[in-house]
Amino acid sequence: MYMINKLLGRFSTDMGIDLGTSSTLVYVKDKGIVINEPSLTVLNTRTDQIVAVGEEAQKMLGKTPEHLVITRPIEDGVISDFEVTEKMLRYFIEKVHRESWTLVPRPRVVVSIPMDVTEVERKAAEDATIAAGAREVHLIESPMAAAIGARLPIQEPTGHFIVDIGGGTVEIAVVSLGGIVTRRTIRSAGGEMTASVIQYIRENFNLLVGEKTAEQVKIKIGSVIPLREPMEMRVQGRDLFSGLPKELALTDAHVRDAIEKQVRQIINHIKQTIELSPPELVADIYRSGILLTGGGSLLRGLDKRIYNETQIPVALSDDPITAVVRGTGIVLEDIDLLADVLLPPAQDFFLRR
Repeated sequence: MYMINKLLGRFSTDMGIDLGTSSTLVYVKDKGIVINEPSLTVLNTRTDQIVAVGEEAQKMLGKTPEHLVITRPIEDGVISDFEVTEKMLRYFIEKVHRESWTLVPRPRVVVSIPMDVTEVERKAAEDATIAAGAREVHLIESPMAAAIGARLPIQEPTGHFIVDIGGGTVEIAVVSLGGIVTRRTIRSAGGEMTASVIQYIRENFNLLVGEKTAEQVKIKIGSVIPLREPMEMRVQGRDLFSGLPKELALTDAHVRDAIEKQVRQIINHIKQTIELSPPELVADIYRSGILLTGGGSLLRGLDKRIYNETQIPVALSDDPITAVVRGTGIVLEDIDLLADVLLPPAQDFFLRR
């Protein structure tokens, strides 16, 4: 079996995967990031077949007939639908190998997962990746991958504070000596903010807008502190009274009010994580600061808001959206040296039982 795996490895493209609630990113060894697509699939309920994945599925969001159902197989960072996740992963793996002559791609894959997943959820991630065509799977916790992707010296006896704000979870971790010392996970992140924008517009303006529109509003004019130059965006939706199309002008202040609950929750959890950390590591954190990664960290003024409330320096990672997948890629490039940061196989847990 070892010789077969080694032979297959010669003809496959090893990859790192950030399997996120909102998006899936794929890093290919020696090539960099080659895929950044929404974690969406479209299922034909008449034939029980997947008809679109990723960007193609996103184009259909809110526009499908009854027999086409858009699904998110990843919820809060973990697999909610095993079969659909397997098919989505297979699509991405085959897409990477499409330009090569490999008939049966069997890559080695490093997959990032949330910190607080159960052994069953870890096993599901491993099994889905193997079923999608991988010959070997390694799991790494997302904040650890983000720290590696940001090129932090994680194996040194120094504390580093990571806040990874994704679509389904916010993961807060203190990393030192190649491990996570203090951790905290919030199952309310970018997706919850988008839902809050939809609810806010509905309750205050009697206008119903779709998820795609609310996401654009959050990205284009979202902020967590007042801006020097106010921003405005016009959105279209359905008037709840007349049922007819209607246009509305939203400002950054409206979005700020809509997402304040989630922002306050993130800041409170950051403070609680600091309170639970060993004093020596808190001293390191005060010197090195807080590092923000993930798409949610791009909210205007979030770094300043956190600094104002913690008095700890806050920095935004270079290209925060890709920090985690870049970390999986760095591990992939030197997996023997960084083996200690990987999680043990979930199968070991079941064997011990």
